[in-house]
Amino acid sequence: MSWIVHKFGGTSLAGPEEFRRVARIVAAPDTRRRAVVVSAPAGVTDRLLALLDLAAETPLPTRLAALRADLVALIDALVDGEVRDRLVAELDGDLETIRAIGASTALLRAVPAEAWALVSGFGEFWSARLLAAVVSKGGEASADWLDARRFLVVGSAELGPVVDWTTSRERLQAQLADSPAEVVVVTGYVARTAAGSPTTLGRNGSDHSASIMGALLGADEVVIWTDVDGVLSGDPRIETEAAVVPRLTYDEAMELAYFGARVIHPATMAPLVSAGIPLSIRNTFAPERPGTRIEAESDGSHGAKGITVIDRMALINLQGAGLIGVPGTAARLFEALRQAGISVVVISQGSSEHSICVAVRSTVADQARTVIEDAFARELERGQIQGVEVQDDCAIVAVVGDGMRGTPGVAARLFGALGRAGVNVRAIAQGASERNISAVIDGADSARALRAAHSAFYLSPRTISVGLIGPGQVGGQFLDQLAEGLEWISADNHVDVRLRGIARSRRMALSESGIDLVRWRDAVAAADEPSDLDAFIDHIRADHLPHTVVIDCSASPDTAERYGDWMAEGIHVIAANKVAGSASIERFREMHRRRRKGGARFLQESTVGAGLPILTTLRDLRTTGDRISKVEGILSGTLAYLFNVYDGSRPFSAVVAEARAKGFTEPDPRDDLSGMDVARKLVIVAREMGLDLELSDVEVESLVPPRFDGLDADAFVEAFAECDAAMEERRATAAAEGRVLRYVGSVTTDGRAAARIEALSSDHPFASIDLTDNVIRIASARYSENALIVRGPGAGPAVTAGGVFADFLRLCTGLGADTDPGGLN
Repeated sequence: MSWIVHKFGGTSLAGPEEFRRVARIVAAPDTRRRAVVVSAPAGVTDRLLALLDLAAETPLPTRLAALRADLVALIDALVDGEVRDRLVAELDGDLETIRAIGASTALLRAVPAEAWALVSGFGEFWSARLLAAVVSKGGEASADWLDARRFLVVGSAELGPVVDWTTSRERLQAQLADSPAEVVVVTGYVARTAAGSPTTLGRNGSDHSASIMGALLGADEVVIWTDVDGVLSGDPRIETEAAVVPRLTYDEAMELAYFGARVIHPATMAPLVSAGIPLSIRNTFAPERPGTRIEAESDGSHGAKGITVIDRMALINLQGAGLIGVPGTAARLFEALRQAGISVVVISQGSSEHSICVAVRSTVADQARTVIEDAFARELERGQIQGVEVQDDCAIVAVVGDGMRGTPGVAARLFGALGRAGVNVRAIAQGASERNISAVIDGADSARALRAAHSAFYLSPRTISVGLIGPGQVGGQFLDQLAEGLEWISADNHVDVRLRGIARSRRMALSESGIDLVRWRDAVAAADEPSDLDAFIDHIRADHLPHTVVIDCSASPDTAERYGDWMAEGIHVIAANKVAGSASIERFREMHRRRRKGGARFLQESTVGAGLPILTTLRDLRTTGDRISKVEGILSGTLAYLFNVYDGSRPFSAVVAEARAKGFTEPDPRDDLSGMDVARKLVIVAREMGLDLELSDVEVESLVPPRFDGLDADAFVEAFAECDAAMEERRATAAAEGRVLRYVGSVTTDGRAAARIEALSSDHPFASIDLTDNVIRIASARYSENALIVRGPGAGPAVTAGGVFADFLRLCTGLGADTDPGGLN
């Protein structure tokens, strides 16, 4: 019968529920026999070692009693009756042995190595006995336990324990011959020497025990069960996007393990590599997840499998003209470090041979400098070597993957990502296998480097970090529209949208992984972090995400002033805020200069005509070579409504008051009646036409006499009745001529712009529009005889949000395109 080997660590056996969970996993139906290698319950080995540490000075009974109480409680929670009594009796026998060793230690004032090995291994005995009992109690599989010291014989060597494979295999087969159980629980960590003395495989030796067990049995597979879902593509404490790597080769796994990833140690993996046995790493607490499978053959995928970082490194550089062309220089350097017991992590030498640099642990940097200076003392004295330079506080970022071999552009992707993240590379190392590219960087940049590298290899190049400012009526409607369309947006445009922040005037909601678009209102309501635009942008502009966009649905001048700074840093801006687009021409030009510098995009369709494609139409006409001569239209939904409704049956002030009550005007109607909103839109339109128009260049007819400026909004609405007679006179005069009043904005190619009331004939395109409609008429070389008309709802949160949404879609579809969506050179 074939075998599968399972290994469970201390966290997987921390308490009663954990033991039951492990028992269910190993008792599940399988055509193979199961060898289950176990560690001590969580914390027990540390407690045993602490007992011996203190045995020479402190009597053991009190500490042993506390340990016994905890273990008996664990036994009582899992088994009962005769099985319980047997396990407690065996526990008491082991504790008596520990007490006797402690007494000997107190007399000797020292702890022999054999005593350390014997006592520290008792935790595995207790796990093995108890788990076998729990599995048997469940009745789904027969179970027995096996002391590894009965068969596993190891010696010691410089690189770690050496297994006597022949003797160990013979003894194991003899032990198994006496046990027909389907599940054999084996003590991890412990072994015996050839002389029969107890020994161990070192801390974390249970993993090594599992791989040895797999090789001894010729198992089909070894499964290491732990508290993570498998090998991750990056450190999840730093990189929130880290994902489980489904498959690795042995070589990839050993490279990642060397650089600190949570993978089984390379030396531990050696028995499996030699025997060609696959290794799986799975989560005890989520056994339904497939985890990571490690085997000889590659899965054929290209690119990186994992990105890791080693901190607290130092870069040592030996340089001088005397090194050039001199054989044996490197040998002298590495021999000096070897004799001092200093391990070299990275080696880099330029083809000029002028310098050799190595990376070592920061803790041995000073020692390394001393031994190198001693080895090259003669050359240093003669000036043939300029010196030994040490750069401390470094880190190493390593990208690992068999699929990188022979794939052009891998190094460019890594170093391009580091460069964009502002990470300086001090040294580079890549082996001929192309399986690993390592870069030495400043330690302070390690987290940013990991995120940037992970993004380059693991995330979609169109992952977008979104921050929204102003979740009011327009901003809220936009988020709802985005939530409704997210699935098809992602599928059609191949983008990964992450809403990572929402900022209100006083509070902001931030999220690393992304705010749930369906529940964004809950996130905003729960937000308790004070609004700080600098902190907001720092969060949204994540080093590990390729693209960032800020969507401004506020009307804040302070926010609009920051657009240039943001775009200079490569952050795209979508604005429903008209301030930036209608700012002074100097500020406007500077904003776009900075936008071009950062390679960002500025989109503001909703600032004119809400959701109508007015700016896009103008931009398309210019881009395709048309010459626009005049643009005119009704650009205010509020003013459109007022003049549509006003027919003389009621005073104009009454119509304004009613519109205000219905929410068709701003809270202060003067913001609409002043005509400045139309003027700002004309400036934005003019600049899309290529004109350097200033807001002061627009001739504006205000419906608000200056004498009303000092009143509050309510007082103004009441006092505005004083203007009714004049307005009625204009309406009546127009009606007598068969005309209607409309508030029209216009701009011509020679720079003349005006926003005013006009009396239009009843057949004019602007005369018959619905309530809040906007309508714009574009005259151009192509549309000279029959002007181009764009018409539709020009007010309301939903349609304005639709304009913002359209801009967002343009950004999604345009990512990576070499175009200038801002429409300006």
